[in-house]
Amino acid sequence: MSILKTMYTGVSGLQAEGEALGVVGDNISNSNTVGFKSQRAIFADMLGHSVTAGTPSALPGSGVVMSQVEQMFTQGSLSNTGVATDLALSGDGFFVVGGTVDGVQGQFYTRAGQMKINAKGDITNLEGMQLQGYKALGGGKFAASVGGLQVNTSALSPAVTTKMAITANLDANAKVPALPFDPLNPASTSSFSTSMQVFDSLGNSHAVDVYMVKTAANAWDYHAVVDGGQLAGGTAGTNVEIGSGSLTFTSAGALNTSATTTAISASFNGATANQAIALDFGTPIATGGTGLTGSTQFASPSSVSNQTQDGYASGDLAGISVDGSGVVKGTYTNGQKLDIGQLAIAKFRSNEGLGRAGHNLWLATRESGDAAVGTAGSGGRGAVSGGALEQSNVDLATQFVDLITHQRAFAANSKTITTADEMLQEIVNLKR
Repeated sequence: MSILKTMYTGVSGLQAEGEALGVVGDNISNSNTVGFKSQRAIFADMLGHSVTAGTPSALPGSGVVMSQVEQMFTQGSLSNTGVATDLALSGDGFFVVGGTVDGVQGQFYTRAGQMKINAKGDITNLEGMQLQGYKALGGGKFAASVGGLQVNTSALSPAVTTKMAITANLDANAKVPALPFDPLNPASTSSFSTSMQVFDSLGNSHAVDVYMVKTAANAWDYHAVVDGGQLAGGTAGTNVEIGSGSLTFTSAGALNTSATTTAISASFNGATANQAIALDFGTPIATGGTGLTGSTQFASPSSVSNQTQDGYASGDLAGISVDGSGVVKGTYTNGQKLDIGQLAIAKFRSNEGLGRAGHNLWLATRESGDAAVGTAGSGGRGAVSGGALEQSNVDLATQFVDLITHQRAFAANSKTITTADEMLQEIVNLKR
């Protein structure tokens, strides 16, 4: 009887709207869940006959069904937290974590970037699953295979100074000292000086004074001097020259030649003997340079604009930082920043096909396709923001409107049932 069919049609509406309310409720309850992606209910009509049976299209259907729940992978807003281990993705892609979830072991994918460093130095999410990436190999290079990222929490070994670089202007009007250079009286026998800290094999720092002596027009000598108390067999308070060289300039003030007369070498107390240090004043014309990118000789007071050296003392891990390309760097108390690894970012053909695994995680399915793993900013993958989190993309205003819509539809379907019931009652009353 068509009246009974109408009642079942109303029941299908109640079931579909009830399930849709569950979807909306799930969205609202996760409005503050980091990295959560909202969902929406998709309805489809039901037929009471086969499409291939040739039944006239004018016959009514059999109600409605919630055919699927679609995930909405729109971008959530980024919130700065100031926590170095918090990560957010701006754009497409997912962080990759490895471990066990509800007894299932493997790789999972997440937009929730709340990470931490555990006692072993592993970078993990709040569930203890290890963040995946490409391990740093040194020299700005990274491994080709993906693995768990780990921070070395032990002390950073010191680096021996092997090179010093000085960018300075030497006064073209400076006078030639009356006496030859004397390391025991350097101030009176030189034209200009600067000092730098260098490091030995133990990470101890030592002051190296570099004295510049004008010897003739457009010609200078340099002398590297240290206090004898810092050298094996030396005497404290007595300067020792550890190396020297010469510089010549063109009439335009450009560095023409740079030659080392005596190689800079020092045997610091307790450290590796005969530590060699190269001293760089720039690229002279004689070796193919312009002579203007380093030290020069112009008619202005002698001054140093820049000086560097490549050594450093030992240091302890002070924290980590992550740049936009997902490179994780360890920051140490000695001021050094060393690459730890680069985050692996997964991309899918269909994000909507991913399966929810709970705990802010997704897993790959046949509908999503396999994960294409790469680095942030490549192949359409989003950029990484360190010290920030992606908030839920749930729009509460929209969800409340959907609540009202589904509630009204639920009430309307109940009216269909009560109306059909009243019509059946009228038919029963015909017998009386």
